[in-house]
Amino acid sequence: MTIEFEPLVEDTIPDPRIKKAELLSDPESRLDSQIMKYTPMSDSSISFRDMTNLASKKASITKLIEKLNVEGNLRYKRTIEDTYCNVYSFDYCYFSRVYLPTVWWTDEALEKVLDGEEVEAIFGETVDHIYSSAIHDWFLKWGASFGWKRLYTIEEIQNLVNNNGGVGIICAKRKEKGLSGHIVPVIPECDKNKAHRINGETLYPLQSQAGKLNHNYFSEIKKDWWNDDLYSSYVLYYHP
Repeated sequence: MTIEFEPLVEDTIPDPRIKKAELLSDPESRLDSQIMKYTPMSDSSISFRDMTNLASKKASITKLIEKLNVEGNLRYKRTIEDTYCNVYSFDYCYFSRVYLPTVWWTDEALEKVLDGEEVEAIFGETVDHIYSSAIHDWFLKWGASFGWKRLYTIEEIQNLVNNNGGVGIICAKRKEKGLSGHIVPVIPECDKNKAHRINGETLYPLQSQAGKLNHNYFSEIKKDWWNDDLYSSYVLYYHP
C-alpha cells in the first residue's frame, strides 16, 4: 500500500490536530546503502542546517549538498524499479530542519490522529510510503500545518531561498494515477552555481535532484521540467 489522495483544494489554515508521521532513525539507513530509505539517517557526519544567520544557513546548505552527494551515493542511485527524488528531498529537508514526509498516516490512523488519539508511527500498520504525486497533494492539504507557504512564481521561490536561506520545493503530480511524479529542492545560488536568467528574469531556478539522472546542482539541464506533459499540475512551496 502507498498513500494517495483524491484531488484537493489548498487548505491554507493550519490544523492544530495534525501530527508528523515520523519513523525513528535506523542505523541501516545510510548513504552507502539502498535499504531503509524511508527512515531518517543517524549519520553524525551529516551536519544540520546552521540557523544562526543567513550566511550560516547558506553555507551549511552547500555543505549538506556536498555531503549527501546525490550524484555519487548509493542511497539515491536509480534502480530498475524506481528513482528516488522523494528520498533525496526528504533527506535534504530533514537535515535542513524542515518537515517533509517520507511516510504518511494511513486513512485509519489519520482519523485517530485528528480525533486526538496518540498514534505510534509503525511502518506498514499506521504509516506507509508517500511518493511525489501524493506529496503534491500533501502540500495542498497539510503543508500550511507544518510551516510551508505556497508560492506561484519561479522568481519568488529563488529569491526567497537566496535572501533567507530557507528551503524551496517544486513538486509535480503525474497525470497517470499510480505513476511517479517528481519533487526537487530549490537551493541558494553560490559563486559556482546559478539559476538560469534571461534579461534578469529567473526562468529555471537552481535545483538539486535525484531522478533518472542525479544532479548536485542544475538549472538549464531540464529546463522547465514541471511543465512537462507528463504532469497534471505542480506546486511551489517555501519553508523558512
